Amino acid sequence: MGYFFLKMELRKANKDEISIIQDIAYITWPVAYGDILSQEKIDYMLGMMYSTEALTEQMDNGHIFLIINENNKDLGFVSFENNYSKSSKTKIQKIYILPEAQGKGVGRLLINEAEKLSKDIGNTMLFLNVNRHNKAQFMYQKLGFEISKSEDVDIGNGFFMNDYVMEKVIE
Repeated sequence: MGYFFLKMELRKANKDEISIIQDIAYITWPVAYGDILSQEKIDYMLGMMYSTEALTEQMDNGHIFLIINENNKDLGFVSFENNYSKSSKTKIQKIYILPEAQGKGVGRLLINEAEKLSKDIGNTMLFLNVNRHNKAQFMYQKLGFEISKSEDVDIGNGFFMNDYVMEKVIE
């Protein structure tokens, strides 16, 4: 029996690729959050975090976006911020994978690359926020993240993010 491995490639996104990030987010969010957030909250958060202006500002403020591609199809992205709040920690701000690409190890590849790039500059910890009802938290646990605390973050317009903060020591 032979094995066939598809080639996945990672690239750092630039501002000309903001529409790719937006497309992935707009396809992924209803699937990821449709059962746990109201449509009104999803629409608000997408507008707040994924407008062209918001993504441009994030890139200008040091957020690194990596896009993963397989056979000329962009499957997902990760965004992270090294030296978060002038610490030796890296915050994974966003990670989304198209529904049809989930379960193929894409998330693992994105997290591993963010970890490698963070380690290369001397960061010692990765952390992220995940909705307390999002099943992605189990993927993060498999990748070595542990829940460090629970928090409710006011994001405006009467909405809160009800999250776990998960951390992983970079080794």
